[in-house]
Formats: sequence, C-alpha cells, structure tokens
Amino acid sequence: MSPRAVLVGLPGTGKTTAGRLLAQRLGVPFADSDELVEARTGRTVREIFDSDGEQVFRTAEAEAIAGALHGFDGVLALGGGAILTAATRTALAASGVPVVLLQADLPVLQQRVGPAQERPLLTADPPGRLAALAAQREPLYRSVATVAVDTGRGSAAEVAAVIEDALAAPAWQT
Repeated sequence: MSPRAVLVGLPGTGKTTAGRLLAQRLGVPFADSDELVEARTGRTVREIFDSDGEQVFRTAEAEAIAGALHGFDGVLALGGGAILTAATRTALAASGVPVVLLQADLPVLQQRVGPAQERPLLTADPPGRLAALAAQREPLYRSVATVAVDTGRGSAAEVAAVIEDALAAPAWQT
C-alpha cells in the first residue's frame, strides 16, 4: 500500500486545499505531513521549531513521510520544506508514487500566505522569504516531480481535476 499521489510545492501553492479535493475525487483519504508529524510527536510544528529547531522537525518529518510512503493509501501533501531532506527525496524516488509539483507565481503565493503567522519560516518577511525559498527549493522539487501543475489560475477544484487527469494518464496506470 502506498499513496496514490504525493503533492509537493512552496507554501501557498494549495497542496492541502487541492489535495483534500483530489482525495475526495479519488475516494481515498488525505494526509498532510505536518499533521502526521504533530500526531507522532504530540506537538505542533511551531512548538517543535521553537523548542528544538528546524533540524529536529525535519528528522521527524522525514520519518513520518517514510512511514506514509509505505503504509498510506491516499493523497499525501508534503510540507514545503520536506524536499530539503535527502532521505525524503530518495524515498520519493524509490516509491514509484506519482509526485505532483504544484506551482504558482510569487505574487500569487504572497497573497495566499498573507502575514504567514502560522508558518515558522515565513513570519519575519513573507515576500522575501518566499522568494528565497523558491530559489532554494524549485530545483529540488523538479528533481522528484513526475507531473507539474500550475495552481495560480483556476479554483482548487479545477486544480484537483487537472491533477486527477494527469494521474489517469497512461504513464501512471498499472
């Protein structure tokens, strides 16, 4: 058992929103890696970042994702920085699961994340941090993605439909 699709992308690309709708369309459960970490640790992402730092969070995140890649049959949305961990990139590649990169232009992302108070890596300067994260992470996202979808235009429901169509393409049929 493994996920039907894994969604990756920057904060604000719609991984959770479109992912939930995609899961509904496919009739499968939805999971978000941040929620998996919180369930495993009993602490919020913010608490882990504040008390233990990003590295401790990334380790817990990689463990949660590895578990989901082998035991979750649904749509899995990864936190924006999950791709930074080499073990996660390796696990994604080895899983054979379709990895869908959700993308949007920076102004769209800035509007979506707003002041980003609940996002530990963006709170100081959301526009500047988003641009820096894009420069750092985009090559990593592309290295694992099997499909890319623009989420900057259209509703989340339309994005979910586009992803569903991409997953139904012959390359992903077994």
